[in-house]
Parts: sequence; C-alpha cells; structure tokens
Amino acid sequence: MQLIWDLYRNDPNWIPPIRINQMELVGFKPHPFYDNAKCQAMLCRKDGRVVGRILALINYGHIQRYDEKRGFFGFFECIDDREAAHALFQAACQYLKREGMTDVRGPCNPSLNYELGTLVEGFDTPPTFMMTYNPPYHDSLIKSFGFEKTQDLYSYVGNISMLDSMDPKIMQMMNQVKERFNIRVRPANRKNFAADVELFLDIYNRALQGTWGFVPMSPAETRSVGESLRYLIDPDVTSVIEVDGEPVGVGLGLLDYNPIIKKIDGRLFPFGFLRLLWERRRIKRIRLISTNIVPEWQRWGLGLVLLHRMLPDCLARGITEAEFSWVLESNQLSRGSIERGKVPRTKTHRVYDRSLADI
Repeated sequence: MQLIWDLYRNDPNWIPPIRINQMELVGFKPHPFYDNAKCQAMLCRKDGRVVGRILALINYGHIQRYDEKRGFFGFFECIDDREAAHALFQAACQYLKREGMTDVRGPCNPSLNYELGTLVEGFDTPPTFMMTYNPPYHDSLIKSFGFEKTQDLYSYVGNISMLDSMDPKIMQMMNQVKERFNIRVRPANRKNFAADVELFLDIYNRALQGTWGFVPMSPAETRSVGESLRYLIDPDVTSVIEVDGEPVGVGLGLLDYNPIIKKIDGRLFPFGFLRLLWERRRIKRIRLISTNIVPEWQRWGLGLVLLHRMLPDCLARGITEAEFSWVLESNQLSRGSIERGKVPRTKTHRVYDRSLADI
C-alpha cells in the first residue's frame, strides 16, 4: 500500500484512501463482496522497487447476471512507464484467461457499487468522497495495452449561487407532480436510522436493475455498506419519497469528508474517526451519490422532488456546493435533468473493455 503514498507524494489534489477500507476491498481482509467473487493482487518491481500494482477480479454475480465470461481489473496504480504497466495488465489478463474469462473490463474497485473509472478530465481539483483520482497518464497507459473506452461517467458541480437562475419550469414540474400524486417526502429517520439505511440500499438495488453493468448488492453487502456508512450519513442530505405511503425512491448525499481524510492520512484509528465526526460540521460541500426511483416511477420527475427536499436543510447547515456524481453517459434521463438545470460538468471518469483473445 505504501506505493500510492510514494506515487502521489507531490500531488496536492490526491486524497489517501481510508486504509482499513482499502484492505477489505482488495481482499486482504474479509468483505462480503468476495462471498461471490475472487481476486488476485499483483505487484510490478523494477530495479528492485515496487513501481505498480493491479487487482484481477472475477465477479461471479456479473457472470451470472449477464451470462458473459467477463473479468475485471481494479486498483491499478503505476509509474509513468509503459513497460511496467503492460507487465501488470499482461499478468492480470493471463490470470483471468486461465480462469476461463474471455473479456476484461475496468477499472472497478472492486465493482460498480463502490469506486470505479479512470479520471480523464478534471485534474485541477481534488476528488470528492468515494471518487477515484489518478494522474493524467493513466488513460494513455491503459489504452496502449489495447483497452478501449466502453463508458464514461460524468460529475457535475452546482453552487448555491446558481439557485437564482434555476429554470422556473423545473419548479412548475415538481409542483405538478406533487399535485397529481399523494406524495410525502421526508429525510432519513434519526430514531430508526438503521432501518432507513436498509431501505435506501433496497431501493438502490431495485432502481438500478436496468443500469449498464449493474449487479445488485447481496444482503450481506447491503448490511456491510450500511454499517460502514451509518455514522457518516447525515439525515439533512437524505430524502425518502413515498406515494400513497409506499416508499418508491431515495436520495442520498454524503458530506465531502475528503479534506478531513487527508488530514488524518487515511487512518481512522486510534483517533482519526473521532476527528472525522468532530469536524463534519465545518464541511461546506456534499456529494449527491444517487437519486434512485423504482422503475415504475422513474419518468415522473420524482428525483427532482427528492433533491428539492434536501435544499433547505443544506442551506441551513451552510452547504455551498454539491457534486452530482457519478452519472453514466448512457443515462439520458439523469443527464438530461442535470444539464437542463445548466449545472456544469467538471470531471469525466472512464471505464474500458478489452478482449482476452490475443492474450
């Protein structure tokens, strides 16, 4: 793990990973994702020192869902050296091919439900919480091994100053939806927070059924993610929308903890976690991770209603900026809603595919 501290030592925009979380996601400590997946970690040494790393992944949930023998790579880091990068990709691809895979996709760290993609645009600012970051040369190294873009993921940043210029038609549409249906919108319930976290993740799984590359989280994964986030989720940046008393959508935002994570150098223990919680009231930026609506209600504009509920609470606690990330380029519905609001696109992450036929 020391490799990444060495690689990014002089990069002011890099945010260290939370160390214990990274060890779980690469399979060095138990994590329920690997109940139905396996991986092989690999290092590259040059002149006696470690210069790169990669994780080859087999996600059996993906294979079962899409009926394709596609492996994955993730957690790729390397010096700007084509020979070293190719050695890593070659080793990962050979492992996947020996395991019966015919294609490879990545980077996924370790799946679409966590962190993924290579940053290809937007290197001038640090990443927000749970978003990947890498040097500009990663795109060139990956493509030089024969990988081709399969999907881009976009980030958009809205500022409080943009509210005055918001298209009035958006508000009219939200009011029409509220008038047409028996809608109730609320934040997460502080007294029954654990149950609401499970509700959020259940609707997340149901809402994304038709999303490119999506594999639902298992019940064990859902519990694990809920447990890891329960102390980091602030109800002020959450929403639950009900129609006739039935939950049909959730909105989830997370405070951008990255500036604090940088201060504690990714160490939660023994005192890092306390500092994370102590300084959270100073955070003025959030990441809006998702507005998930169950499929039968996805074209009624309920996502905007979810976001609008958060607005007064965010303003009251001094939030000035929100990043909408990540949004698949193929998700025309979400992209259209954000871009109609003239929210500028600030970052692009990329996922690549490659055949293993010539490996």
